[in-house]
Amino acid sequence: MRQEIFKLRQGAAPLLISMPHVGTLLPDDLKPAFSEVGLQVDDTDWHVGELYDFAGELGASVIRPSYSRYVIDLNRPADGKSLYPGQNTTGLCPLTTFDNVPLYKPGMEPDEAEVARRLPLYWKPYHDALQAELERIKSIHGYALLWDAHSIRSVIPHLFEGELPVFNFGTSSGASCAPGMGEMLLGQARELAPHYPAVLNGRFKGGYITRNYGQPASRVHAVQLELAQRSYMQEQAPYALDAALSARLKPVLRDLVKGYLAFKPS
Repeated sequence: MRQEIFKLRQGAAPLLISMPHVGTLLPDDLKPAFSEVGLQVDDTDWHVGELYDFAGELGASVIRPSYSRYVIDLNRPADGKSLYPGQNTTGLCPLTTFDNVPLYKPGMEPDEAEVARRLPLYWKPYHDALQAELERIKSIHGYALLWDAHSIRSVIPHLFEGELPVFNFGTSSGASCAPGMGEMLLGQARELAPHYPAVLNGRFKGGYITRNYGQPASRVHAVQLELAQRSYMQEQAPYALDAALSARLKPVLRDLVKGYLAFKPS
């Protein structure tokens, strides 16, 4: 029986939380092509669903995929164009891990035809549903808020220098949301939790989802939050959730989402 491509839970608030990198499944027909490293799906946004388990209480809609970003990256454009020209990154159908280790056995990497095959199977259904949910929210409230929820290891030399701040807000340098939204969230994070370093539009300015759907002129506002995983979990396999750390982080995260939800764009 085929696994569902994504799960969507609709809420009554003007907020959709997208979690495009929480999927951990690999299709059975693709598993033989993956290396032993690839089969581990190490670059998953581990436990993000648990961190945002307050979403229902706030009335937010939530969309999350079943399949791993190693199958296809839902936060990359369909044409595979780099979001960060000149910087190391991973592509639409990644060939390597964040540490630049091959995901596929030699000679079994996806070619153009295979990438084209995966797009309508895994990428398009998620984005069609995401777009439709934003339109539904906007039809009810007059506007829609999108929060793109991510997490990543704190130190990945292949992708960035040094250690990431805990809170990495991205608004496509202010283009994906109303003026002041990103600055409001950054200020709130620093006030609520000065022990968690925070930055706005640093290494992570927002991926395809934030940049594509965040259209303030069309009354859709989008923000990405990339969390450094050291704030709530073990950053090496088996990637266990740290109950004490996550209990400390979650109230701050909830207050940040509540603050975003309370922001009434003109």
